[in-house]
Amino acid sequence: MEAFPVTTTHVPGSRRAESPSPATAWPLIADLAAPGALSAMSDAQLAGLAAEIRGFLVEKVCATGGHLGVNLGVVELTIALHRVFDSPRDVLLFDTGHQTYVHKLLTGRAAGFETLRQAGGLSGYPSPAESPHDWIESSHASTALSYADGMAKAFALRGEHGRRVVAVIGDGAMTGGMALEGLNNLSGADRPVIVVLNDNGRSYDPTIGGLARHFEALRGRPAWRPDTTADPADDSVFEQLGLAYLGPVDGHDRIAVEAALRRASSLARPVVVHCVTVKGRGYQPAEDDEADRMHSIGVLDPVTGRQKAPGGTSWTAVFGAELARIGAERPEVAAVTAAMLQPTGLKAFAAAFPDRVFDVGIAEQHAVCSAAGLAAAGLHPVVCLYATFLNRAFDQVLMDVALRGLPVTLVLDRAGITGPDGASHHGMWDTPILAAVPGVRIAAPRDPARLCELLREAVAADGPTVVRLPKASVGPDIEAVTRMDGVDILHRSSRMGLDVLFVTAGALAESSLEAARRLEADGVGVTVADPRWIVPANPFLIGLAARHRLVVTVEDGSATGGMGSLVQAACAEAGVPTPVRILGLPRAFVAHGERADLLAAAGLDGAGIAEAARRPVNGMTLRSTNPPTVVRGRGALWLPRLSVLRRR
Repeated sequence: MEAFPVTTTHVPGSRRAESPSPATAWPLIADLAAPGALSAMSDAQLAGLAAEIRGFLVEKVCATGGHLGVNLGVVELTIALHRVFDSPRDVLLFDTGHQTYVHKLLTGRAAGFETLRQAGGLSGYPSPAESPHDWIESSHASTALSYADGMAKAFALRGEHGRRVVAVIGDGAMTGGMALEGLNNLSGADRPVIVVLNDNGRSYDPTIGGLARHFEALRGRPAWRPDTTADPADDSVFEQLGLAYLGPVDGHDRIAVEAALRRASSLARPVVVHCVTVKGRGYQPAEDDEADRMHSIGVLDPVTGRQKAPGGTSWTAVFGAELARIGAERPEVAAVTAAMLQPTGLKAFAAAFPDRVFDVGIAEQHAVCSAAGLAAAGLHPVVCLYATFLNRAFDQVLMDVALRGLPVTLVLDRAGITGPDGASHHGMWDTPILAAVPGVRIAAPRDPARLCELLREAVAADGPTVVRLPKASVGPDIEAVTRMDGVDILHRSSRMGLDVLFVTAGALAESSLEAARRLEADGVGVTVADPRWIVPANPFLIGLAARHRLVVTVEDGSATGGMGSLVQAACAEAGVPTPVRILGLPRAFVAHGERADLLAAAGLDGAGIAEAARRPVNGMTLRSTNPPTVVRGRGALWLPRLSVLRRR
C-alpha cells in the first residue's frame, strides 16, 4: 500500500507539528498490505502500530468529520481480532459499523481516509462494495447477532465447518430488541459464534437500564486470566442463557484480548468475550468530552479538538429550545429518546424537567410503544428520533399509536438528505411510510418560526402528529404573503398568469422561491405554496391546483408515496385536470456526499426545480398565456375564477 502525504504527526493530544515526508508519515500503517501482516509484527511494533493508528485517526477524521471517539476505543481490540482470526475467511461483523475505521486501516484502506464520507469516497460504515472484509453494511444498531446466527447456520449447512463467525457489539447496541432476539437464538444452538461485547458504558449517552447495571457489576469482577480453567462467572446473563462467558478483559490490553479470543475459539460453542474499553481512548479532548466522547464530529482542529469554524444554529437547537419553553407551559408534555438525548436536542428539556425525560436505550420500537402508554395514561409524549431510525417502529406507530388515535408527537431529526452518513441514514422514507397510516398528520417547517409554531400545534393536537427537521443550519424566517385555510402563500407573480404552482415542503421553500424567480425571468407566472402540514393533502391545494396550468410538488423525501403523491391522487379524485409533477428523492439508495450536492443531483435546488417546470407536459412546453394577474396592496392575492380562495 502506498504511503500518502500528511501535514502533521503526533500522538493523540500532543502539540508537535513536524511535516514528515510521505514515505515516513505513518510507516507501520503503510506496511500493512493485508491483515496477515500483523502476525509478523513484534509486541513492540504492535504497540507502535496502535499509537500510530490513533494519531492517524485523529488527524484524518478531524479533517473530514466522522466517528472518532468510538474508533479510538477499539484500536487494540481490532488489532487482536485480526491477529487471531483470518478475515475474510473468518467473518468479522461490527455492530454498530461506525466502529470499523481501525478495521478499514488493517484491511488496506488507509489511503481512502482522505475521502472519508465524501462523495465517491470511503464509507463511514462497513461496505461490501469496498472490501471483501466487510460482510454487511451494519449502520443501524443491534443487527450483527442476527447476521451472525444466519451466517453460522449457512456455513454449517454448506459443510464449511472451519469458518468462524465473530460479532463485535457495543453495550449500547446490546440494549436493542433485535440484539436480544439474536442472542436468544445463538444461545439455543451449538454453533461456535463468538460475541465480543465492547463495553464502554455508552452509546451516544451513557447506557441505561438493567443490562447496563449488570454489565457494571461484571466489570467489577477480577479480570479474566489466560490460565483460567473454568468460566469465572456463573451468574452472568449470558451464562444463564446458555452461552459461555469470558471476562472482563481489558480491551486495551492487546495480549489479554488475544488470549481471550483464542480461548473462546477453542471452546467450539457460543461464547461472549466481555471487553471493557474507554471511548475516545488516547485523545484528551475526546476523553474530556462528557457529552459523548466525540462520538461523531465535524471538521476540528486536531490539536485542540475544537471546531475550526463556528457553525450556524441547527434545526435541532431551535427545536430543543422551543420544547423546553413548551415544557414549562404544559406539564403533561414528556419526552422520550432512544439513547440520543443530546443529538436529538433534548438537553435543555432534560435539564429543566429531568423526571419527564425517558431514555429507553437503542430501542425505537419500545420508545414508540412506551409513548403510547404515556399518552393512554394522560400525558402528551414527544418521541425524538432520527428519521432513519423511525423505520424500525412502523408497527408501533400503526397499531399502538394511530389505531387508538393517541396524542403522541414524533419529532424526526435528520429528515431528508443527511449527507456524509450515506444511504442508511438519509431520512427519506418516513413520509411515505407514515402517509399510509390513518390519522397521522405530518408537519414540515420551512424556517425557525414555523418550527416553533408547528411544534406547538403538534403538542396541542389530540391525535398522532409528526414534525420533520433537516440536518442543516436554519436560515432566516420566510414570511408568507398570506395564509389561506392553513396554507401559506409564499409568493405570487405580479402581472403574470397563473402558470405554475409550486407546492413546497419544509426547508426546500427557499429553493422553490429561487426556482420561481428563474421562471419569472422567462415570463412564467408562479405561485409558491407551503402547506405546512404536508400529510394529509390540504383540500385547499386542490382548488389552487385547478387554477394553474402545472403543479410541481417539491419535497426532500422519497418521491414515491410522499406529499406529491397525495396531492396528485387528490387532484385526480377531484377531477382536476392540471398535471402534477412530483419532485423528490429517487426510489434508490442515495450514496453519501454533501447535502447540497445530493439535493442538487436529485433536482431539488433552485435550478433543478425550475428546469423540471420547463419540461414538456403531455408533449407541450409551458408558456405563459394567462391574462395578467393584477395585485394591489400588501398581502393581497387575486386568483381569478377561484371561488374557494379567500383573503384572511
